Amino acid sequence: MNKVIVIAGPTAVGKSEIAVKLAKKIDGEIISADSMQVYRDMNIGSAKVTKEETGGVPHYLIDELSPFEEFNVSVFTEKASGYIDMINKKGKIPIVTGGTGFYIRALLYGNDFDESKGEDSLYRSELERIAEEQGPDVLYEMLKAVDPASCEIIHKNNVKRVIRALEFYNETKTPISEHNQRQKENPPAYDFLFFVITDDRALLYERIDKRVDKMMSAGLVDEVKHLKDMGLTKENISMQGIGYKEILDFLDGNTTLDEAVYNVKINSRHYAKRQITWFKRDKDAVWIDRAQYPDTEDIVSLMANMIKEKGFTNE
Repeated sequence: MNKVIVIAGPTAVGKSEIAVKLAKKIDGEIISADSMQVYRDMNIGSAKVTKEETGGVPHYLIDELSPFEEFNVSVFTEKASGYIDMINKKGKIPIVTGGTGFYIRALLYGNDFDESKGEDSLYRSELERIAEEQGPDVLYEMLKAVDPASCEIIHKNNVKRVIRALEFYNETKTPISEHNQRQKENPPAYDFLFFVITDDRALLYERIDKRVDKMMSAGLVDEVKHLKDMGLTKENISMQGIGYKEILDFLDGNTTLDEAVYNVKINSRHYAKRQITWFKRDKDAVWIDRAQYPDTEDIVSLMANMIKEKGFTNE
């Protein structure tokens, strides 16, 4: 069975830096489990690792798609599983790194989620009409009535995911949260170690705010303007990511720049909270608290020792 290391956790917790240092230590290569870094021309808002930050470690699923293309769990699992096989055959260790928990779970436990299942164009059109005319809160209450567990991890403003969950229930009469739980209980597809990096909530929020400020200084507005000039709109999945949708609202004249920046920070905090909630469901996860290991090198050494004990290294 192929071996895989996973480094997950909330946004801005420092996963990428840890992954690069660990890869150098154990002869690994990195596969991104990020729903935004896969897109070309979307560098600042996605906090994409720079060439310098990769430290020469090969990275996959970064800059592989046009922002006009759709990236979903099926595309991710297909591509990521191919890279895992390739890296293992080279005698190296694949390190899957990112914060998109749904993708990671589907990869580890097998993706039996059929993207077409639950799709009903008429029903979807009706849900979209409700969202447009009555607002996302109405859809969210509809979902809460049939699948409250999904409401714990899906934000009410993520209309696309709310609609998908309602569509799934409409066709199968089964909450999508139950489906995901059953998938989680499947035998794992890989021999893996699953690390989740966390931190004190206040420190994490401070790190998020600083990162957003850094994005603004680096030219996030110009990046989003370039994407808009390319013809991308809020209808494109790539533009629905945090950092892009808020700045696009500013460029469309719906908010001030200060309001947009504030919304990026608040939405990032909310997202981090949902990520932590999601990963807490994974019984196989090994949690590492940065409050206890403030030095990144200590975290990497801890991981490397556990990986060696599991027999993943060639030493």
